[in-house]
Amino acid sequence: MGRLSVLPVLLLPLLPVLVLWQLGGARAEGTCPKPERLQNAELSESSREIQDFPPGTKISFICRPGYMRLPGKTLTWTCGADLQWSPKEVFCTPRKCRYPGPLENGYFDATDLTFGSKLTFRCNEGYRLRGKEEISCDIQKEDVGWSGALPYCEIIPCEPPPTIANGEYQERASYVYQSSVTYRCLDVPRGSDPFSLVGTATIHCTSDAHSNGVWSGPPPECRVVKCEDPRVENGRKKYGFGLPYRYNDSVMFECNQGYYMVGADIIICNENSIWNPPKPTCEKITADVCPAPKIHNGVLVPGKPAYSKGESVQIRCNAKCSFPDGSTEVTVTCQEQSSWGPLQHCACEFEGSGSTPVISYGRVIAGQKPSYFVGDFITIECYTGYTLQGEARIQYIGNNQWVPAVPTCQLSGYIIAIICVIVVVVVFLAAFWIYKKFFSQNGSYTVDERCKEICILKANVPDEMEETAQMN
Repeated sequence: MGRLSVLPVLLLPLLPVLVLWQLGGARAEGTCPKPERLQNAELSESSREIQDFPPGTKISFICRPGYMRLPGKTLTWTCGADLQWSPKEVFCTPRKCRYPGPLENGYFDATDLTFGSKLTFRCNEGYRLRGKEEISCDIQKEDVGWSGALPYCEIIPCEPPPTIANGEYQERASYVYQSSVTYRCLDVPRGSDPFSLVGTATIHCTSDAHSNGVWSGPPPECRVVKCEDPRVENGRKKYGFGLPYRYNDSVMFECNQGYYMVGADIIICNENSIWNPPKPTCEKITADVCPAPKIHNGVLVPGKPAYSKGESVQIRCNAKCSFPDGSTEVTVTCQEQSSWGPLQHCACEFEGSGSTPVISYGRVIAGQKPSYFVGDFITIECYTGYTLQGEARIQYIGNNQWVPAVPTCQLSGYIIAIICVIVVVVVFLAAFWIYKKFFSQNGSYTVDERCKEICILKANVPDEMEETAQMN
């Protein structure tokens, strides 16, 4: 007990130190934390100088540039007894830039116009942007505004289309996106070979990946195209008898009895004055050779113009076509005396009306029937004086559609020239007759005689009026 009573006496000198330690600890733990940095506001100049925040301390804020005070909201925080700042609510809101107006022939997203937002501009197809692609809502003096002016969208222009030798097109003041030009060949003196337009007649203004105006393709050419008269030994023309043969004119051949064809039966005069594909040949049928069987709505595998005796070939039906037993493939063999034996044909499901296409100034010369199945072919020929534009032989693909597209027949250039000459002659003769009839001194009725009649009528008018008055 003696030792324990001595401890308080020994601790008396340390009492002031313990009291100061306790008070210092209470002050360190009894203040609000230092205010965090706000995005939309900053401490006022007077509040920045405060280093200790015991309960009851008040600090004030001011809105940062680009923000403005919300009406009814206080800019002051108070340190509460719970050592927390209050009221902690948003009191500064971002300022808004003005709506820049609509972008004609373009678009942008204008849902956010507040400080710090950005507008990205895009033009509609066929237009390109002139000005800044992107602007932002920035601080400008004591307010906010856009970092640049509203751009504009201009229609994409093209340079004038290229000129071609011996051809022309209708010129315009300017050429812009989607505008087109159509070329034609110049007329030639009577008796000269006319020019043919080789290539795409019409091109249009379009754009590249950098929104620069470019033409959709190269211009056509005007060439003198004249293919020689094709003749096939042991064969004959089935259609295409009109001479001379110009660009895209076609001829169809067939072999005489006892011969088979090697090559394509239809050839077309191309831009180089050459028949394409080359004209076929007609080979004699011998006892050990079988000409390729003619199969409707199917193909031969392997495909050849003729097969040797004992050689087999597979017949495959086209899509949606089959043999009567439902199979789509059958193998046949070349037999004695150039015979394949009995052959079956592929029957196809009916698709679409399959009616014969209407060919103005032309006709179907091969393959025509009341209705068509998928895979059927027809061959078209133009009347004399008209030129075929497109492929002569087309195939039915269903739903009343043909590939390639149904061709057209256009009036030949030399026919147009003849018509123009006739019109000019008729107009000249009519003008000459009118001149002789009414203006020539040698005519039966001249202008002087007509004037004399009018003068006589005028002189008799008063006399007739006087007689009428006396009768009344």
